[in-house]
Formats: sequence, C-alpha cells, structure tokens
Amino acid sequence: MKERVERLSASLNEPLLVTTPVNVRYLTGFDSSNSALLVERDRVRLFSDFRYAAAGRQVPDVEFVQTERSLVADLAELLSGRIAFEAEHLRYAAWETLAAGGIELVPTRGVVEAFRAVKDDRELAAIERAAAITNEVFERISRERFIGKSERQIAWRIDQLFHELGAERPAFSTKVAAGASSALPHGGSGDRRIEPRHTVVVDAGCVVDGYSSDCTRTFAAGPLSGGLKEVYEICLRAQERALAAVSPERRGRDVDAVARDYIADAGYGEEFGHGLGHGVGLLIHEAPRLARTSEDTLAAGNVVTVEPGIYLEGVGGVRIEDLVTVGDDGPKTLTRFTKALVTVD
Repeated sequence: MKERVERLSASLNEPLLVTTPVNVRYLTGFDSSNSALLVERDRVRLFSDFRYAAAGRQVPDVEFVQTERSLVADLAELLSGRIAFEAEHLRYAAWETLAAGGIELVPTRGVVEAFRAVKDDRELAAIERAAAITNEVFERISRERFIGKSERQIAWRIDQLFHELGAERPAFSTKVAAGASSALPHGGSGDRRIEPRHTVVVDAGCVVDGYSSDCTRTFAAGPLSGGLKEVYEICLRAQERALAAVSPERRGRDVDAVARDYIADAGYGEEFGHGLGHGVGLLIHEAPRLARTSEDTLAAGNVVTVEPGIYLEGVGGVRIEDLVTVGDDGPKTLTRFTKALVTVD
C-alpha cells in the first residue's frame, strides 16, 4: 500500500483529497463508509469517525485523524490552502461546505482510477482465484436442470455455489435471463420459467479478497431454432476476434470495433447496442473501457471483459463474455468454461 501512495504523491501538483471509498481502500487497505484521505508530498492523513477509529489507527504509514460523523464539516475546519478533489465523487453540498471553509478546490478526474487500472501481482492473483471459482460454478450449474425452473431459482443456486466454493460474495446481482428476457442486455432474474427452445443468458461473478470476476455464457434450453444457433455462432466468432485484438497500446474503441464490425457485417449491427467490455478489479466496472466512445488505451496489467451480444427483441439473446488479463505476450483468458453451445435439460 505504501508504494501506491508514494507513486500517487509523486504525480501530484497539489495535495489530493481522496473521498471515493474504493480509492481510499486501494491506497491504504482501509474499508469504511465514512472516510477521506489527504495525500501530500511528504504527509498522508486518514480521516474517519469514532466507529472506524480503532481500525484507522492500525493503518500503517498514515496519520489517523478522528473526526465527527459529519466528516466534511470537520475537514472544512482542519484543512486549508489549494487542494485537489475527486470531481466525479464529491457531492455539490460537500463541495460547498469545503469551499465555505476557505479551501481552494481544484477538480481532478480519474487520478487514482488510472493507477487502479493496472493490477499488481497480488491483485491479479485474487482476480484469478475469483475466476477459478466462477469457472467451477459454471461447470456445476451446466450439469443441473434448467427447464421448468425459474430464472430466479437458477440465480439463487449460482449464488449458493459461490459461497460453497469459498467466494466472499457474488460480485453483482447474478443474472439469469431466458427466452424473450434474454434479449434484455441487463434484465434481472425473475419468475419466468425456462422453456424448451429458448436461450438462457447467465451473467455471474464473485469476489475473492476484495477483487471481482465476471463471466457470461449463453445456454440452449433444449434444441434451438436454426436462427438462434446462427446468431450464437456469429457472436462467438466476433468475441474470438476481439479477444485476439486485446493487447497493450491498443485503443479500447479499436478492440470494440473488431467485434462490432463483424456483427454488423453479419447483419446484426443494430442488435449489438452496448460496449464490448470494461475493466474489472475492486469494482465490477472500472477503467479501462472497450466501447465506441472509449478514450482509453490498453496497458499490460489491465483486466478487462470482452462481451459482445446480439439481442433479438421478443425472441431471445446471446452474449458471450470472458475475463482477460492484458499482457505483452497476448491476452490471458481467466474464464475458461467452454464456449461451445451447451444444451441443458
């Protein structure tokens, strides 16, 4: 953790007030719902209230300052001068309070997030463990009965398997969508019963040591129509081409285009409306992004998803998602459950 703070402080033009909880955790290991970190060139102060004071005093290489629960009001009295802040997190009311205290506030965006995007060996190991559990969950659930069960029943079973296999928790609300529901890219699991000849999109991941995994597979509930099978193959080929394009110095928008252009050439461009992927780490969605509008460039140590989808409204959808580490010698795929179309009963 000390090295992270040192790298950050060396990059700053003025002190940075970190108020995003996940960024405070990344820099110090301190996990709290009410904290702030002031990083200066030669001083680091961690602020939190009585509830977290005992834990805060145990954080190495920082000065812990106990505040009232109204943390921002205390910061307005304790701090002064020119201070950078996280513009995408600090609420306007908090900004008003700090400004009224005489602090000259300088907005910044994505400073700590840029460091978080490149994972160190410890982070990569945690993500790999989370992915290994996810692989086993998909393997086990693929051997269980789908037809006649509700989407929610399958999702609950997946969450149960995550806990049984040692995950801390699901990384997000597990999504199981069947039939017409599978054509909703981010539809939740409901009471819809899974019927034969439908696609079933399963999107799941878990957390290990604070770090997440993410994987999507599309199953066939019994034999599919020829049209849905064709869509599956198009989506798979697009995904494989995009995976091969993942490399350092490649722009996120260019990797997105590899899959998007293939799907468009196959006649389904209008049915692929979301971005190709996103970074994964302490949060399930973080930098870098793979999307048409992305300004990000990939770097070795990034962990990203590659997840094209084709969604036929009222009929069904297909999405295939892998989690990969970006490396100098090519991408390393962490989600290894088969991408051949698996038929479940």
